[in-house]
Amino acid sequence: MDENNEKTLKRILLKDREIILLGTAHVSKESINDVESTIREENPDCVCVELDDVRYKSLTSKDTWQQINISQVLREGKGFLLLANLVLASFQKKLGSDLGVKPGDEMKAAIEVSQELNIKTEMVDRPIHTTLKRAWAKNRGWGRSKLLATLLSAAFSNEKLEEAEIEKLKNQSAMDNMMQEMAEYLPNIKGVLIDERDRYLASKIWESSGKKIVAVLGAGHLPGTERFIKELEAGTKTTDVSDIEVIPPKSTGSKIAAWIFPIVIIGLIVLGFIKGGGIKTGQMLLSFVLWNGGLAAIGAIIALGHPLAILSSFLGAPFTTINPFLGIGMISGLVQAWAKKPQVRDMENLTNDAAKISGWYKNRITKVLLVFILSSLGSSIGTFITVPALIANLIK
Repeated sequence: MDENNEKTLKRILLKDREIILLGTAHVSKESINDVESTIREENPDCVCVELDDVRYKSLTSKDTWQQINISQVLREGKGFLLLANLVLASFQKKLGSDLGVKPGDEMKAAIEVSQELNIKTEMVDRPIHTTLKRAWAKNRGWGRSKLLATLLSAAFSNEKLEEAEIEKLKNQSAMDNMMQEMAEYLPNIKGVLIDERDRYLASKIWESSGKKIVAVLGAGHLPGTERFIKELEAGTKTTDVSDIEVIPPKSTGSKIAAWIFPIVIIGLIVLGFIKGGGIKTGQMLLSFVLWNGGLAAIGAIIALGHPLAILSSFLGAPFTTINPFLGIGMISGLVQAWAKKPQVRDMENLTNDAAKISGWYKNRITKVLLVFILSSLGSSIGTFITVPALIANLIK
């Protein structure tokens, strides 16, 4: 058998039980076969799967994406989370479609074979929304920009992988190289997506019942999960993972930073009034509105937003800039969703449309996300330009 097609399997013999870690590539036909044959051959007491309850429902329910209420998502401040979920899902689906495999088919196979053999299954991964929120919270400024750029480049990439290349993802050395590249480019992201989840997976697998356990995991998690399980056995680690199940609170510095631009902008306009009266104040206000509202509107235009979404971006951005509790993306996105209500076909074709640039403009749900993102980006750029522009007006 070709070594790239051999099972990536780690057998951990403990004092009173055995844990078998089976590594997979998430869009691999060979991985599906590996999962089915391993569970049948080992006949374990329990099968642990690298899924959480939400992703399990998504995997087994055909209408998951059809249940999205885009307006509610924006109101709850989950626009970026939906974007990340959607991009990851469409990217994996695009890879899998080239090979005739759906993302997560190997996890689904593990559950189906376990049910057939009357074997208990347990979902042992951390909730996806917690992982994404922690990844976002642990990155600031440039780190978030790099994260968004990585997500969008993955979504719109036309790169096609051959089946042999997909199978190489199960090879430990190849996976180690990928993890090293991620650690160098996005160290905080690698810590959240890989290191924390290795620890979480190990803890939940350890807590699973049975003398023999088979755990089906992405191959990249095998080394870290194995290490944590051995540390649990040695007593140097505990199964308490409460510290990585919560969203890190905003630091005092970031809370203060959210108020800096509003205070500076208002302060400059007040100084303009003191120095030059109504005329100077009017000039500065006009500069503020044109830069901030204008660039937010340009963002909505680039997204090909509805005229009302463009208008709301222009009028709303100056107000949301001096209010840290509101974002113009939420307002413009809600207006876009109201003006062009998503239809059933948009929900049915969501992941397919998200895999290509034209689809983002055609699908009404992704169009809302585009308006949300690009108007927010325009307003942010406008805010940075506004301060020097106001100072220039002040010293004239």
